[in-house]
Amino acid sequence: MKGISIRIAGWPAIMAGTLLAACTTTPPPPPAEAVVTPPPVVEVPPPVVVEEPVTNPRISQAATPRAYRKDAAGHLYGLHGDRIYKGRMPPLLYAVGVLQVDVDKHGRVQTVSWMRAPKHAPEVMAEIEKMVRAAAPYPAPTRMGHVTYTDTWLWHKSGRFQLDTLTEGQD
Repeated sequence: MKGISIRIAGWPAIMAGTLLAACTTTPPPPPAEAVVTPPPVVEVPPPVVVEEPVTNPRISQAATPRAYRKDAAGHLYGLHGDRIYKGRMPPLLYAVGVLQVDVDKHGRVQTVSWMRAPKHAPEVMAEIEKMVRAAAPYPAPTRMGHVTYTDTWLWHKSGRFQLDTLTEGQD
């Protein structure tokens, strides 16, 4: 009997321990600063490329690149009238270059490439390319939609020029 009484006597202690364990509180959560939350993943859509509308009041009705080059030469002469060599060019020129210009349907210059570059005068090449690009927009080649034309630049040592398309000749 003695063993049974110990078992019964220990029962209240076990119950008290169980009750105490059930009454304990859980530890509070860590402070907000200690919680590290990864930043949300934000998907950035690709940029939308909007082509700027080109307002070009000049239109070319040329049906061939050869006809268009007259419109382009007239356009360049109109913008650079102070740089045009007046009269017949002298027999010896500082530089002669043949330039091909690619113009889109709005008259914007897409590319320029030398077919015959005056490599002895790189400053002339740079100046011609600068003038050609700065002259955009060219007359819009409406009948062709896009045009690549070629013209010959006749460059005098004074920095004045003529285009072969509109030249006044040479002595």
